[in-house]
Amino acid sequence: MGAMQTMEDDKQSTAVEIPEVKFDEFAATTYDEWKGEAITSLKGGIFEKKLFTKTYEGIKLEPIYTREHTKNLEHPRSYPGTGSFLRGTKTAGYITSPWEIAQACDEAMPGQCNELLKHELAKGSTCLHVALDTATQSGMDADAADTALVGDKALSISTLKDFNELFKGIDVTKQDVHINAGCSNVMMLGLMGAFLTEHGFSLEKAGGCIGADPIDFWTRRGSLPCPLDELYDEMAHTAAWAAEHMPRMRTILVRGEAYHNGGASAVQETAYAMAAAITYIRAMRIRGLDIDTIAPQIRFSFSLGSNFFMEIAKLRAARMIWAQIVEAFGGSQESQKINLYTRTSYFTKTVFDPYVNMLRTTTEAFSGVVGGTDGLQIGCFDEPVRLGDEFSRRISRNTQIMLQNEFNLRQPVDPAGGSWYIETLTNQLAEKVWALLQTIEEQGGIVALLKTGLVQKAVAETLQQRFKNLATRADRAVGTNMYPNVKEQPLEVPQTTGETVKCLRSKELAGYRASRDRQQVKQQCDKLLDSISGSVGGLIDTVISAVAAGATLGSIREILNDGEVESAKIQPIAVHRWTEQFEALRQRTEAYRAKTGDNVKVFLANMGKIPQHKPRADFTTGFIEVGAFEVIKNDGFPTVEEASRAAVQSGADAAVICSTDDTYPELVPPLAKLIKQQCPAMKVILAGAPAPEYEAIYREAGVDFFIHVRANCYEILTDLQRAKGMF
Repeated sequence: MGAMQTMEDDKQSTAVEIPEVKFDEFAATTYDEWKGEAITSLKGGIFEKKLFTKTYEGIKLEPIYTREHTKNLEHPRSYPGTGSFLRGTKTAGYITSPWEIAQACDEAMPGQCNELLKHELAKGSTCLHVALDTATQSGMDADAADTALVGDKALSISTLKDFNELFKGIDVTKQDVHINAGCSNVMMLGLMGAFLTEHGFSLEKAGGCIGADPIDFWTRRGSLPCPLDELYDEMAHTAAWAAEHMPRMRTILVRGEAYHNGGASAVQETAYAMAAAITYIRAMRIRGLDIDTIAPQIRFSFSLGSNFFMEIAKLRAARMIWAQIVEAFGGSQESQKINLYTRTSYFTKTVFDPYVNMLRTTTEAFSGVVGGTDGLQIGCFDEPVRLGDEFSRRISRNTQIMLQNEFNLRQPVDPAGGSWYIETLTNQLAEKVWALLQTIEEQGGIVALLKTGLVQKAVAETLQQRFKNLATRADRAVGTNMYPNVKEQPLEVPQTTGETVKCLRSKELAGYRASRDRQQVKQQCDKLLDSISGSVGGLIDTVISAVAAGATLGSIREILNDGEVESAKIQPIAVHRWTEQFEALRQRTEAYRAKTGDNVKVFLANMGKIPQHKPRADFTTGFIEVGAFEVIKNDGFPTVEEASRAAVQSGADAAVICSTDDTYPELVPPLAKLIKQQCPAMKVILAGAPAPEYEAIYREAGVDFFIHVRANCYEILTDLQRAKGMF
């Protein structure tokens, strides 16, 4: 001990006080000074063109942000859990209450989905998130629906027996549930009520969201089983009943995913979702519900795209806008707090090089957490190809667990708060959303605009701009339109068919119907029509009695429709992915190669020694391999005669001249002419953007295309496929 103490004393006696670090010797740089230096470094490039980026939201991103950008903004100076809730609805953020890990369980059969739910809970999920198939969301029994709608990457439920099997051995009051019930949640809420009652659970302790979003369903499917007003009636019943009997359960789900997956911008997704929520508020108020009953019943659901900072700003802006909307309807401060669930984008996921999707979902999830989501689903990296398997589900789930526990993202509260960039972007985004929202209201609301097709047109225009930017590689999808993996082996896809699922479900339903007391079912179902026209909320108790007696989901839907015709049909917004065109292009190549053993062959007419042609030969190889074409390489040719002879002898479909701009005026005209003279059908391509004064000369000599960083990769590769006879 004595020796250790002496050593400690020596350390203290030799310790040197570290001087305070000051930066007084450095003069503060102004924005104008920085801009001047930036302009100098651009060497003639236009500052506004080179360093400003225009987004799909119509916002110009600046190269640098300063305190001046936020000096007039008031909302960043608020505290979390106060004011406009820009900085979050909870004072302590995630410190005491982390976001819910809400990984979707999507097995088609109730028993298998039950096993998956238990597995998810055991491995770290904190929410019972069940994805329903289209038949269930439509209110159809499995045996009465089209085969394609049954078990379409989601669960099929038709009876209380199914529901019991789904949650067998699970205490549904210990964690929240999240279910998108589709156009109506009357049956699903009734099933939950009957299940809880039968198993002795407290209705008051069950929480989460069993939500209906008829506008979302209408937008995705193009029609509804009955008019919207009828579904609004049902929505009022579920909201009023839940507020009284199941106060922790939300019943109105407002989803932005349909717009996002159609290609919409963050402004469009947010504004259209907010417009739908306003429509629901007005419909519920007409039916006697007040805003402080309605607003707490609403959960919003958004997708998280690839623009990291834009997605953070989107969630922050949504909180602020929603608070303003509820306040305008007279809602209390508590009612102004948004409940926000998010999921990583399906739109941004790729079929090829799918493991890159793990990186995409990680950054998207990160933006959702920083933005302040209340619950998060990370899609499986293989979701564009198949249902997630144990490996892909584990990766998705563990990403969230790591974000919470290893990366310490449960603190600080609102990490984006005070960022000059994000605060400015949030304000710009909120202003754009509010302006679009006002336009929607002036034109009659979201329902009117969906009927006229204006929403669909606006989303389609954004989608086409995304496709164009991907085609020209202004936007880059690693593994698809840039850096393709030509040796990639496709993921295996299980051969489970819709016919198999429907057959199994039909047999189960037949047995269920045979076992029930038909007279008792009829007695309970006869009360349904009277209850829907009675006091608001009374319908759900009747549905609970009906499903407990043995009524199926489809039979209840049929009674509630009461002969009503379908809603007005609209043009649905189809689900897209941003890389689908390039994927289809590559799949055409692979199908043709499998059928014929042949492929588009591209010969590199490399001129000169390796240092002369290599940069453009490498660029060309990457450009051509995007289409999975065969590239014929070489170390270069000293003369145009040798290059043309080798190109023709290769039997290639196209030849790409690769060299430097300085050598092109001398090399290109004779080489292109020689190739065309010997093989007129061969496409001649020049690697590099031609100088304006030479383009016409090169084309006259026989050059068909020019490939460079601004070239339309998709159109050029498609043209080569067409010339080959692939389609």
